[in-house]
Amino acid sequence: MELENMILRAQGCSNLSYQNEEDFRENQNRSESTSLRSRAVQKREHGKPKQHEEQVTIEPDSPGNKEDEKDDQETHQKEYLERKYGTVQDFYQKHKTTLRYILWGILLAVYLAMVIAACALNFHRALPLFMITVATIFFVVWDHFMAKYEHRIKELLSPGRRFLDRHWSWLKWVIWSSLILGVVFWLIFDTAKLGQQQLVSFGGLIVYVILLFLFSKHPTKVRWRPVFWGIGLQFLLGLLILRTGPGLMAFQWLGNQVENFLEHTDAGASFLFGENYKDHFLAFKVLPMVVFFGAVMSMLYYLRLMQWIIRKIGWLMLVTMGSSPIESVVAAGNIFVGLTESALLVRPYLPHVTKSELHAIMTAGFSTMAGSVLGIYISFGISPAHLLTASVMSAPASLAVAKLLRPETETPKITLKNAMKMGMSDSRNLLEAASHGASSSISVVAHIAVNLIAFLALLSFVNAALSWFGNMFDYPQLSFEIICSYIFMPFSLMMGVNWQDSFMVAKLIGYKTFFGEFVAYEYLSKLVDLRKGSGPKFVDGVQQYMSIHSETIATYALCGFSNICSLGMVVGAFTSIAPTRKRDIASEAGRALIAGTIACFITACIAGILSSTPVDINCHHTLENAFASSLSQNTTDVVSCCQSLLSSTVAKGPGEVIPGGNHSLYFLKNCCELLKPSTLNCTWIPDQL
Repeated sequence: MELENMILRAQGCSNLSYQNEEDFRENQNRSESTSLRSRAVQKREHGKPKQHEEQVTIEPDSPGNKEDEKDDQETHQKEYLERKYGTVQDFYQKHKTTLRYILWGILLAVYLAMVIAACALNFHRALPLFMITVATIFFVVWDHFMAKYEHRIKELLSPGRRFLDRHWSWLKWVIWSSLILGVVFWLIFDTAKLGQQQLVSFGGLIVYVILLFLFSKHPTKVRWRPVFWGIGLQFLLGLLILRTGPGLMAFQWLGNQVENFLEHTDAGASFLFGENYKDHFLAFKVLPMVVFFGAVMSMLYYLRLMQWIIRKIGWLMLVTMGSSPIESVVAAGNIFVGLTESALLVRPYLPHVTKSELHAIMTAGFSTMAGSVLGIYISFGISPAHLLTASVMSAPASLAVAKLLRPETETPKITLKNAMKMGMSDSRNLLEAASHGASSSISVVAHIAVNLIAFLALLSFVNAALSWFGNMFDYPQLSFEIICSYIFMPFSLMMGVNWQDSFMVAKLIGYKTFFGEFVAYEYLSKLVDLRKGSGPKFVDGVQQYMSIHSETIATYALCGFSNICSLGMVVGAFTSIAPTRKRDIASEAGRALIAGTIACFITACIAGILSSTPVDINCHHTLENAFASSLSQNTTDVVSCCQSLLSSTVAKGPGEVIPGGNHSLYFLKNCCELLKPSTLNCTWIPDQL
């Protein structure tokens, strides 16, 4: 019994211990914490100093502690700056658009204040700046306006468009008839005022159009809207530039500014080649202009200004001529860049263009002149205003000729939105863009230099060979120039060049076709210098220079890349850009070269119709003042008028002399005594009428 009771008691204690396990743990924790507090109190009491003992605290100088404090302070400052920078950045991101508008508004206000101040000081001097500012503001406002309200404008104009669509079948004949009658009457009055050479140029224009139609790839599928509008735009541009005072002054001013702008090349050329760099004029004075202009064009491309201008001009040709978007963009680009560079503007779309579009793209390259080489011809002494005018007028002419010689028979795939998307510059900043443009021009400079060396040497060899061959038939004067003068003489006559000068212009066309426009313009510059020198017009029966009117026509006829050298460049460049179209490129390149040449001739015809030099208009007044007073008779205007008078005079014998240009025999006799020409016997002129 006792054993059982003991077992029961043990089990009861065990159960009790299990029930109070949590209490046991709590009591144990309390005891441990109590013992820890007691130990801490003992340590503090043990560490207290006794009474009457001086308490001394020794803190060792620890460099590590000071560095830690500095690090903590710097870390605190960095965290503070980071918080402030984050606050500023968040504010900028939140109000980014507003801040940009404020900045551009301040800059615009400062610029406008400067323009107003310049106009207030001297409006005549500040007129170009004022016009540029007004034009820029107009186009910027126009872009924003059209982007926002284009659909509404289309809705407002839709009734008028529907009316034109309904009545266009008879209305177009009324419009075209009115335009044709207007041109005919204008030609009648203009011919009566200036002479018959303008009428010859108009006849040549008609002949060129007829020839293009007869040799067209698909004559029955020609769309005449691009043809007439292309020639019409040429005529309007020429009329605005060559016949109106403001237009002529504007382009003369622009040409002078380009000439002055290119003179800054002298700073780099003189630094690199020395003060006597002009002794090697072509190599060290002319070719560096290409480098300078290439750098500037690359900078304008980086700033997106060039793409904006090209889009505007391309859009104008698109809505007027009805050409495809890809053709319009490339033709507009060729006004500023070369024939291969303009194709790079629309590089992704070249594999997908139609054959007619491909032909038009190459024609535009052949018939226009890159802005990078215009500076070279300006440095030769060629008129800057005529060169700039020719470059602009040839753009619509190229599309007109291309669509007449190779009409569209397919459906274009490239839309306006795609064609107007032009690539951005690869440069990361403006300085890199300038460097890239200068480096890219190295190939252009090298191409010009090696071609000049090669082709001038080749021309010398060809002339020597032809002279040797002609000597077999007692004609050692046979040369390349003589052959070209007979081959291309009919074309120069149709452009409005008089018979006497037509052979010289034909030589220039031959130089341009076979050796490049660079050689032709160099030869033309020599003729211009001889005319300005007022020397004899004939030496040993050989004509030395041409009239101003013939020089003007020649300037327009030569303004294009349509030559044999460019043909190889175009085929190689376009094949590398669109290798899948290699066969189409090869088959269309030759036809495009011919089309580009004819486009330059048509531009020259327009120039022949519209060009009226001050010599032609004011010669009566100039000669009357010079010979009826004590004024100097050896001025440039008087000499130019006398040269024009002598070149147009018909002399059959003594007493049978008919002065040209409705001038009197009195003027003719005085001019004869002034210039003493070898082509006219001054004793044949009667003293009195």
